[in-house]
Amino acid sequence: MNPHRARCLKQGETISGPVIYWMSRDQRAQDNWALIYAQQQALALQSPLVVVFCLTLQFLGASVAHYRFMLKNLQTVSCDLGEKNIAFTLLTGEPEETLPAFITQVSASLLVTDFDPLRCKREWKRSVLDRTNITVYEVDAHNVIPCWIASPRQEYGAYTLRPKIHRLLPDFLDHYPTILNHPYAGPSRSGRYDWSELLSELGGKENTVSTFLPMSGEKAALAKLTKFVTIGLATYDQLRNDPALFGQSGLSHYLHFGQLSSQRVAMAVLNSGELKNSQETYLEELIIRRELADNFCYYNENYDNVRGFPAWAQETLARHLNDERPYRYDRITLERAETHDPAWNAAQRQMVLTGVMHGYMRMYWAKKILEWSPSPDLAMQTAIFLNDHYELDGRDPNGYAGIAWSIGGVHDRAWAERPVFGKIRYMNYAGLRRKFDIDRYIATINSLSVASAPPS
Repeated sequence: MNPHRARCLKQGETISGPVIYWMSRDQRAQDNWALIYAQQQALALQSPLVVVFCLTLQFLGASVAHYRFMLKNLQTVSCDLGEKNIAFTLLTGEPEETLPAFITQVSASLLVTDFDPLRCKREWKRSVLDRTNITVYEVDAHNVIPCWIASPRQEYGAYTLRPKIHRLLPDFLDHYPTILNHPYAGPSRSGRYDWSELLSELGGKENTVSTFLPMSGEKAALAKLTKFVTIGLATYDQLRNDPALFGQSGLSHYLHFGQLSSQRVAMAVLNSGELKNSQETYLEELIIRRELADNFCYYNENYDNVRGFPAWAQETLARHLNDERPYRYDRITLERAETHDPAWNAAQRQMVLTGVMHGYMRMYWAKKILEWSPSPDLAMQTAIFLNDHYELDGRDPNGYAGIAWSIGGVHDRAWAERPVFGKIRYMNYAGLRRKFDIDRYIATINSLSVASAPPS
């Protein structure tokens, strides 16, 4: 394991006790550098290893369907860890309260956690650090290149991050070691969980995403990866941007929940044979664009509001704030896909019904929300709410960066000035019709069975 994947967040007291891996962003029992590092530390200390997951009852607009997708996988993860003599503990409540108490309860010697650039996760981490006296390490098990290694500052765009990533890749595309049968048994609470009852504690309304929810878990993710590399990768560079052809990989929700390692995906793509164009195109999305999103959220605390936009974008949007908007829609109308635009309505229905929206349509979808909202501030709030509540891969740096690109010109440049958008890149329905068989896309989405209407 490259030692630069881990960094010490706090040097604490030397205590003889279990090593805890606080699993959060990377929810898998294999191909997980944070778990690997935690086991290496536990073996060196001759200590038990305990994996802890803190289940918060509300998280950034996540729906019950998202919790179900996550919990089904965690149940499997707990079993896989148990087979390796690694205890799994689920703590219900806010991590800053439950985790320090558990650390004290088991007299833990060391805490290892995975990296996450989102503000709420970093606040949890700071609170935990303040409330415990043991040493704490952080491991970036999500990115191929650890975020803080890839760049020490917010990047202007993919063109500035790309050469840094390419220079570092050979040092970090190393092979994963196997998690060993852990020789030191520790405390276990995994047998106490009634997984079928956990959802009842979450509350909130169900949404229709669950009607078409894909299979959850590491095995399902690896099967989807194998199918993509075998069948879909060859035509990825030609089909990926056409919403009518559905040529994307379908891995984003597995990557978001950490059920699949982006490094494992990268290695599978690189080993797929002579498919250079598709390999390069896909790895640009998988590594450069995803790690650019992490960079944005890590170094810009305003990643989810207009203050995070570049200065030129804030200025141009402010100049056009009072421009006439021929169409205006409130959030409920948008949520119900009741606009005048059939392509936008289809994209919204795809997201509500399946938890997934085609990547090209996500850009169009967000830009139309800007066009139909009284202000960029409200457009950001609306787009983030809908994305986080309905997309399986919502509540993710990719989502926040993508919305900020669409509405606020983040990682983009100034374009020709026009009403409402100012110098923000413009997209319209006529452009969709020129590029794609958009009627086919609309018909395909509209043919999906509707289990229930979106919540009011």
